[in-house]
Amino acid sequence: MPKTELTNMVMVQNPETKEVLVQRRVKYWCGITFPGGHVEDGESFYDSAVREVKEETGLDVKNLKHCGCVHWHNTETNDKYIVLFYKTNEYSGELLKSTDEGEVFFTPIESINDMPLSPNFDKYLNVFLSDKCTEIFCNWNEKMKENCDGEPDWDFQYR
Repeated sequence: MPKTELTNMVMVQNPETKEVLVQRRVKYWCGITFPGGHVEDGESFYDSAVREVKEETGLDVKNLKHCGCVHWHNTETNDKYIVLFYKTNEYSGELLKSTDEGEVFFTPIESINDMPLSPNFDKYLNVFLSDKCTEIFCNWNEKMKENCDGEPDWDFQYR
């Protein structure tokens, strides 16, 4: 029976400096990304995003705006992996330096692409930063070929 995994990712922006909060992940997969995580049973998408940001950064976020999603579909198993995207510039609390998932810090949005990004985060940024794209859809499976860069040759469809 196909499984569906629901997750979230949140872009937190400092309203004064315009810097964004990033996490340098070291657990499960590595690289720069926005904070986020899994939706727990009995939890709303919104509440899961607020909880995950708190756990991973120490900050309390509010007034999150849903700005899109990525929908991964496994062509062999029909499993789905869905990431709901949110953004906000309203937060309080004291920023943690790091958690077991990695270091967290604010950085200029322009400098993100010069950092070692987590897998596919460069594709996700298109949704966070553009009003023209609200969904990415991608068919995938474990047997798909890799391109010459060693990255899986997936067909990202922007909607």
